[in-house]
Amino acid sequence: MTMEISQPAAAWFKRELGLDNGEYIRLFPRYSSGGGLHPGFSLGIMVEKPGGPAVEVRQEGIVFYMEEQDLWYMEGYSLLINYSEAEDDIAYIYTEIPAAESTSGL
Repeated sequence: MTMEISQPAAAWFKRELGLDNGEYIRLFPRYSSGGGLHPGFSLGIMVEKPGGPAVEVRQEGIVFYMEEQDLWYMEGYSLLINYSEAEDDIAYIYTEIPAAESTSGL
Protein backbone atom coordinates (compact mmCIF):
# COMPACT_ATOMS: atom_id res chain seq x y z
CA MET A 1 0.00 0.00 0.00
CA THR A 2 1.09 3.53 -0.60
CA MET A 3 -0.06 6.68 1.11
CA GLU A 4 0.06 10.26 -0.16
CA ILE A 5 -1.12 13.44 1.54
CA SER A 6 -1.47 16.57 -0.55
CA GLN A 7 0.11 19.77 0.76
CA PRO A 8 -3.29 21.51 1.08
CA ALA A 9 -4.69 18.50 3.00
CA ALA A 10 -1.75 18.56 5.41
CA ALA A 11 -2.24 22.31 5.90
CA TRP A 12 -5.93 21.63 6.67
CA PHE A 13 -4.97 19.09 9.36
CA LYS A 14 -2.52 21.57 10.90
CA ARG A 15 -5.15 24.29 10.98
CA GLU A 16 -8.09 22.17 12.16
CA LEU A 17 -6.15 20.23 14.81
CA GLY A 18 -3.83 23.06 15.88
CA LEU A 19 -0.71 21.03 15.06
CA ASP A 20 2.89 22.18 15.12
CA ASN A 21 5.73 20.90 12.98
CA GLY A 22 7.06 17.58 14.23
CA GLU A 23 3.70 16.24 15.40
CA TYR A 24 2.14 12.94 14.26
CA ILE A 25 -1.21 11.85 12.90
CA ARG A 26 -2.07 8.19 13.14
CA LEU A 27 -4.50 6.78 10.57
CA PHE A 28 -6.34 3.67 11.73
CA PRO A 29 -9.50 1.65 11.04
CA ARG A 30 -12.36 2.33 13.44
CA TYR A 31 -15.88 1.04 13.87
CA SER A 32 -18.30 3.24 11.99
CA SER A 33 -21.83 3.22 10.65
CA GLY A 34 -20.48 5.02 7.60
CA GLY A 35 -18.73 3.47 4.70
CA GLY A 36 -15.10 3.07 3.90
CA LEU A 37 -13.28 0.21 2.31
CA HIS A 38 -14.91 -2.33 4.63
CA PRO A 39 -18.52 -2.38 5.86
CA GLY A 40 -18.77 -1.13 9.43
CA PHE A 41 -15.34 0.56 9.38
CA SER A 42 -13.93 3.88 8.30
CA LEU A 43 -10.55 5.56 8.55
CA GLY A 44 -10.00 7.39 11.83
CA ILE A 45 -7.33 9.87 12.84
CA MET A 46 -5.57 10.46 16.13
CA VAL A 47 -2.78 12.82 17.17
CA GLU A 48 -0.37 10.28 18.64
CA LYS A 49 3.31 9.36 18.47
CA PRO A 50 3.98 6.11 16.60
CA GLY A 51 4.77 2.84 18.28
CA GLY A 52 5.72 0.78 15.23
CA PRO A 53 4.80 2.60 12.04
CA ALA A 54 4.68 0.45 8.92
CA VAL A 55 3.94 3.34 6.54
CA GLU A 56 4.66 7.02 7.07
CA VAL A 57 4.60 10.18 5.00
CA ARG A 58 5.90 13.60 6.02
CA GLN A 59 4.02 16.61 4.65
CA GLU A 60 4.00 20.23 5.90
CA GLY A 61 6.15 19.19 8.88
CA ILE A 62 3.59 16.60 10.05
CA VAL A 63 4.17 12.82 9.98
CA PHE A 64 1.13 10.81 8.85
CA TYR A 65 1.43 7.10 9.57
CA MET A 66 -0.25 3.72 9.94
CA GLU A 67 0.82 1.07 12.42
CA GLU A 68 1.56 -2.48 11.26
CA GLN A 69 -1.56 -3.92 12.95
CA ASP A 70 -3.79 -1.47 11.03
CA LEU A 71 -2.56 -2.24 7.51
CA TRP A 72 -5.27 -4.88 6.94
CA TYR A 73 -7.68 -2.02 6.28
CA MET A 74 -5.68 -0.80 3.28
CA GLU A 75 -4.67 -4.18 1.85
CA GLY A 76 -4.80 -3.98 -1.93
CA TYR A 77 -5.33 -0.21 -1.99
CA SER A 78 -3.37 3.01 -2.06
CA LEU A 79 -4.57 6.10 -0.23
CA LEU A 80 -4.55 9.74 -1.26
CA ILE A 81 -5.74 12.32 1.25
CA ASN A 82 -6.76 15.39 -0.67
CA TYR A 83 -8.33 18.74 0.23
CA SER A 84 -11.54 20.13 -1.24
CA GLU A 85 -11.53 23.91 -1.15
CA ALA A 86 -15.24 24.06 -2.04
CA GLU A 87 -16.14 21.98 1.03
CA ASP A 88 -13.21 23.10 3.21
CA ASP A 89 -12.72 19.46 4.11
CA ILE A 90 -10.51 16.52 3.33
CA ALA A 91 -11.34 13.50 1.19
CA TYR A 92 -9.93 9.99 1.40
CA ILE A 93 -9.39 8.62 -2.10
CA TYR A 94 -8.80 4.87 -2.29
CA THR A 95 -7.34 3.35 -5.45
CA GLU A 96 -7.22 -0.38 -5.98
CA ILE A 97 -3.73 -1.71 -6.61
CA PRO A 98 -3.47 -4.42 -9.28
CA ALA A 99 -2.87 -7.83 -7.65
CA ALA A 100 0.67 -8.18 -9.08
CA GLU A 101 1.71 -4.87 -7.50
CA SER A 102 0.01 -5.39 -4.12
CA THR A 103 1.90 -8.63 -3.45
CA SER A 104 5.29 -7.02 -4.09
CA GLY A 105 5.45 -5.37 -0.65
CA LEU A 106 4.89 -1.90 0.77
